[in-house]
Amino acid sequence: MKTTDPLSLPHRLQDDSSGMPYPIANYVTCTNFSVSHKNFLATITKIKEPKFYNEEARDPQWRAAMEEDIRAFEKNKRWVLQDLPKGKKPISCKWVYRVKYNSDGTLQQYKARLVIRGYHQIEGLDYNETFAPVAKMSSVRCFLLVAITRQWELHQLDVNNAFLHGDLDEEVYMKLPLGFTCSSPTKVCRL
Repeated sequence: MKTTDPLSLPHRLQDDSSGMPYPIANYVTCTNFSVSHKNFLATITKIKEPKFYNEEARDPQWRAAMEEDIRAFEKNKRWVLQDLPKGKKPISCKWVYRVKYNSDGTLQQYKARLVIRGYHQIEGLDYNETFAPVAKMSSVRCFLLVAITRQWELHQLDVNNAFLHGDLDEEVYMKLPLGFTCSSPTKVCRL
């Protein structure tokens, strides 16, 4: 295998700030993007999605998104506040934040989703089986092919709180979500 001496590279590549002989900027360009696509890319990179609760806890948009998710739990009666029974350990939870955009790049909504850190559960104690409702892309493509062939009208939708419609046979207890308090510090959410 022949190794190239960096000093023998053309002057244009030697002075590159990355120090790499083949910087990506020499091969990838955005000049062929349409103006609308450039605007879309600029828009979707403007708003930073927080990784942790304390990054955006006081921002009114994220606060409203978290309250909306909590309201969905309460509306569907998917948890009950109660004292933690002896011998039970509550599972922690965290907030996951996403900014949703329309196809033209305009802001659709701030989305906060409360997720349970299920990796703390023990099989046989906290759960007996797992299930992930995920569609294979080949199935989606097949469905779209049939819909196009039969000229069916298609609509896109965003499913809110899809997991809320499942039933739990096990007793699962979750700590209160960050940012939400209860009159009693010993209360947990029984899902």
